[in-house]
Amino acid sequence: MRVEQTEIPGVLLLTPRAFLDSRGYFTELYNQRVFHDLGIECDFVQDNMSFSKHAGTVRGLHYQAPPFAQAKLVRCVRGEILDVCVDIRIGSPTYGATVSRILSARNMCQIFVPAGFAHGFSTLSPLTEVHYKVDNPYAPECERGIRFDDPQLAIDWQLEDRRAVISDKDTELPDFASLVPEFFHNPENEESRCAS
Repeated sequence: MRVEQTEIPGVLLLTPRAFLDSRGYFTELYNQRVFHDLGIECDFVQDNMSFSKHAGTVRGLHYQAPPFAQAKLVRCVRGEILDVCVDIRIGSPTYGATVSRILSARNMCQIFVPAGFAHGFSTLSPLTEVHYKVDNPYAPECERGIRFDDPQLAIDWQLEDRRAVISDKDTELPDFASLVPEFFHNPENEESRCAS
């Protein structure tokens, strides 16, 4: 597996090796031992999948607060997305910074999003399916978010001339400036990339 450190330490782009032959390919997407060797010691407990009919669909920016904070391993299994992570750890040198990468069925890239980040994506093609693993179950009482079009974050969702297709729930998310501090950067715990 090829591993690329992104602009924000802890957010990793992972590209599995594909074994090709006349039938197609085989690839290993997740191996606990390999991930542990990379410092990703999550115990993933839930797999989620979303389907978006239209290009320009934006889901996010979402996260769960402690004690059910979630690390995520995200991949696009059909179509193409722009995946976005925002550092929301108070005291982090990259607080408020974003990382974005294109994930697609074709490039097979995965992104690892540690706890302490808001996450979202926009679909760059219609009929898109996204699969992700999380290391804590869904907990509605800990569900949080930031509006996708927050002017302070100024994220380029690569919508081109399309109007974003978003849920009613996501239109009501607060601005980044009104974020309630729930994650704190701990340099001594920099090695731990999962929810605590």
